[in-house]
Amino acid sequence: MAQRAVKARRTFAACLAALLACALFAGAAHAQAPAAVRIGYVDMKRLLDNAPQIVAGRGKLEGEFAGRDAALKADEQHLADLRAKAGAKPAEAQQRQIDALERSIKRQRDTLRNELKARSDQELDASWREINDAVVAFAREQGYDLIVASPVVYAGARVDITDKILDRLRRPAAKGATP
Repeated sequence: MAQRAVKARRTFAACLAALLACALFAGAAHAQAPAAVRIGYVDMKRLLDNAPQIVAGRGKLEGEFAGRDAALKADEQHLADLRAKAGAKPAEAQQRQIDALERSIKRQRDTLRNELKARSDQELDASWREINDAVVAFAREQGYDLIVASPVVYAGARVDITDKILDRLRRPAAKGATP
């Protein structure tokens, strides 16, 4: 019986060694002929700073909020004038007027900041879809297997496709600008 157990163990060890050898040879054969994997990198900060859709959105927001920003600056100037006129020790009525204007300016500034943030997010969401679609379409057309967006630890110039994506995004913007 002991001889049978020893023989069974040897058989098991031989089978295990054969399986390991097959696995190693298969892995070595696969390692010798790997499929070419194309990887690209997109610098999202540069893309979002320079994409024509984002730049146009920024210009639109500046125009949309310019009037309210000018009114806020005028109120701030009026406050500075009131303070200068009141001097170091303003009368009670002047102090109430200054305090009320300070509160009003703070409220206006907070409202303007919140509305600008909300509108900026809306513009970014609208442009983001188009930018993402451009990256995906470029990757598929050029045969990329993986596109990595920033932040990454390192990306060499050879894999950086940010400029190519920016060129692609500029093409539709140029077509839309001409009648």
